[in-house]
Amino acid sequence: MTTFIDLGFNLTAPGPSFDPSSSTTASITKPKEATLIAAGTSYLAYAQRTLAQRSFEDDDAHRAEQTKLGLQERGALIGVEDDLGVGDEEESPDLLVADPKKWKDLDQYAVLGLSHLRYRATDEQIKIAHRKKVLKHHPDKKANQGDSNDDAFFKCIQKAYEVLMHADRRRQFDSIDPYYLDLEDDVPTAETVERAKDPERAFFQKFGPVFEREAHFCASCPEEEVPKLGTMNSTKEEVERFYDFWYNFDSWRTFEWFDKEINEGSNSRDDKRYTEKKNKNERARRKKDDNARLRTFIDTALSVDPRIKKIKQQEKEAREQKQKARQGGRAAQVKLSPKEKAELEKKTKEEEAKKKEEEEKIRVAEKKARDAAKKKAKRAEKAAAEAAGGSAEGAPAA
Repeated sequence: MTTFIDLGFNLTAPGPSFDPSSSTTASITKPKEATLIAAGTSYLAYAQRTLAQRSFEDDDAHRAEQTKLGLQERGALIGVEDDLGVGDEEESPDLLVADPKKWKDLDQYAVLGLSHLRYRATDEQIKIAHRKKVLKHHPDKKANQGDSNDDAFFKCIQKAYEVLMHADRRRQFDSIDPYYLDLEDDVPTAETVERAKDPERAFFQKFGPVFEREAHFCASCPEEEVPKLGTMNSTKEEVERFYDFWYNFDSWRTFEWFDKEINEGSNSRDDKRYTEKKNKNERARRKKDDNARLRTFIDTALSVDPRIKKIKQQEKEAREQKQKARQGGRAAQVKLSPKEKAELEKKTKEEEAKKKEEEEKIRVAEKKARDAAKKKAKRAEKAAAEAAGGSAEGAPAA
């Protein structure tokens, strides 16, 4: 049965200008031949389904599984990058009850759980460790857990983060890192090597790590470029270059971390000037003591270095062999012709002159090194004396 629906409107009649015989379009474009290339996401999906012989349902399940695996791998990688193995160190009981007013006395790396990295910790590792410590010790979190709302250690965390993320302040702390200050009191002595069962092995095992530790404070070149202690097979030139470098070692260590603060509320310029001079004097004294400490250690290493004895013994044997050769040459001169004698004498004189020249170069180089070390020590003593005199003159009257 046919059903009619009333649309509710009437078609309007065409206007007077309407002409059914006229065309409303221009000419029709002639057909052209073209090659169509299958491409696009839809075709690629079709090709993958066809090659894998999967239906639409199987293909949808396969895509969902691949997406899930990709998200899991991405999450695992993000977890590794975000963690970096830092910030999980447990705090000691003394550290947790530390007074935030005495934050400068704390080990800033231990506060953030970076004791195993110390100056090698990167900025990214410091940020991650700080975030972990904040989440663990935030006062609001402790309050929710029923603990007292004590934010003392939280303040220490914030201070440590500010210091380690500030290049200059971190360098000041690294100069007096308490971990390395404790190691400086435990350095090998000459007796340590002399009393060992294997002195050669003991020398490199005991003195090598100390030189590597001190290399971190080199101001003239990166730590990686500082000459290493070497081995028993090191050449004479390598040994001489090593000790020449360390006898002219320039350390970037400063001791500003120990500066005394100006009394709060004091507006006196004299008090401020006196405190600054006193801090300058103390820094100069500590710098002088540190240079003397390092110089004493180098002298000890040089005195028990088994390679020095080996080099001296080799030089002695070489001199004896040359002396025997000269004596044999003189005995053979009796049988030589006048011309051969003259050539031999000339050669002997040239060798002696060359030997004297080499000895003179070595002597001059050693003298320059000693003079440079003396001048450096005198400048340090002079600076300390001037600072001490200025401190005494600038002291405010009682």
